[in-house]
Amino acid sequence: MKKVCWPYFDPDFENLPERIYGPSCKVSIDNESLQDCTLVKVDSVKKQGLLLQLVQVLTDLNLTITKSYISSDAGWFMDVFHVKDEHGHKLADQRLLNYIQQTIGERTETHSSVMAKASRGHSFISESSSEHTTIEMTATDRPGLFSEISAALADLHCNIVEAHAWSHNAHLACIANISDDSTDTPIEDPHRLAVIQEHLTTILRATTATTGTSLDQQDAKTADIHGGGEGTTTDMERRLHQLMLSVRDFDGPPSPSMIPPGLEGGDEGMKPVVLIESCKEKQYSVVSIQCKDRPRLMFDTVCTLTDMQYVIFHASTGSNGDSAFQEYYIRHVDGRTLHTESEKERVVKCLEAAIKRRVCQGVRLQLCAADRAGLLSDITRVLRENGLTVLRADVATQGKKAVNAFYIKDISGNDIDMGFVKSMRREMGPIDLEVKNETSRACSPEKSHFSISNMLKSQIERISHSFILTR
Repeated sequence: MKKVCWPYFDPDFENLPERIYGPSCKVSIDNESLQDCTLVKVDSVKKQGLLLQLVQVLTDLNLTITKSYISSDAGWFMDVFHVKDEHGHKLADQRLLNYIQQTIGERTETHSSVMAKASRGHSFISESSSEHTTIEMTATDRPGLFSEISAALADLHCNIVEAHAWSHNAHLACIANISDDSTDTPIEDPHRLAVIQEHLTTILRATTATTGTSLDQQDAKTADIHGGGEGTTTDMERRLHQLMLSVRDFDGPPSPSMIPPGLEGGDEGMKPVVLIESCKEKQYSVVSIQCKDRPRLMFDTVCTLTDMQYVIFHASTGSNGDSAFQEYYIRHVDGRTLHTESEKERVVKCLEAAIKRRVCQGVRLQLCAADRAGLLSDITRVLRENGLTVLRADVATQGKKAVNAFYIKDISGNDIDMGFVKSMRREMGPIDLEVKNETSRACSPEKSHFSISNMLKSQIERISHSFILTR
């Protein structure tokens, strides 16, 4: 018999990174050093997209990241997050602290960066999960469009279990999880799915009577989304960012004569300031952002840079009163920096759009009612018939209750009569209604801020050369 020789592989080779660096991830939580916030510290092997995963864990828990410091040279990832709960207090529940520590550890172990494909000017029905079917939609927005979508799904005997819709720069992106309204099970019949998709696509591509223009149907593609029944809210929000990016909402709205009434801009006063400079000594592009502070801001900016295929090597974020400052040291995944003015301009526009998509303007309606088939259709119909259009919607089902939040605006552009909105409760039937005016104020950026520029110039080289030895 012929002797076959195979190369020898050390059985401990797969564990070499852990033997060099120590455990692949170390998560520590410090609740003693600072009186007003909790420190979450993460040391891990560097992986593209990992920062977004960590920010998403904290965001999913409705925690506010007041400051953060990130460094990831020499193949190692070091993060410090200053976090508070939704009431502005440090974290006191030990079960929550344990959950954060466990979940971050699991995310770093199982993390893989997957870029979803995006869609344009269409509706798409994804694979069914064990609980529901997920539909993605993008279109040129017009007053009452979200109401038309809700009514169409109700007519097709679909129950909307969860939905999120964003409107920005005359574009609409919407993701809806639906089930059969009689069995409360996923819709799997191919013929029925085709009918639903065709019906929705007809609505999305309908001629806009108020402008006399039709929707852009160029480059209409099929999108893909997985695990609809298991995703978190931020999974859907990341997908909404991707959908908006795919329809190029960052390019700005069309000319004023082409914008339907009720969807005009008016947010110039809170335009974020985004600057891109070069750190030639260390071959980084430095992205500086200054804007009005708000929840989920870091998630939105990190999400956008990650989905645009940029790697964040260092960062610092913080806030001063109502103003937030963020600074990111980035390179493209292929290792190059931002050289051309066109590339820099695109990154600036995309970050500005990501920040402004979630800015809440108009009147916020929080509605809670017993869930039933057609409830969302009835609510949005009442809004539409009273001259109100939905700018953003967050729809959820909690047990047998439907909890809906809408940001609405008068179609004619006039101020909304708060008393009139409350009077609509009679038309909506037995429902708990909370009304709040959340028209955003203009952002006045502070002139002074903390920057890690000088610190990095003197320390990055030391970190990159010595960190492996210290590990």
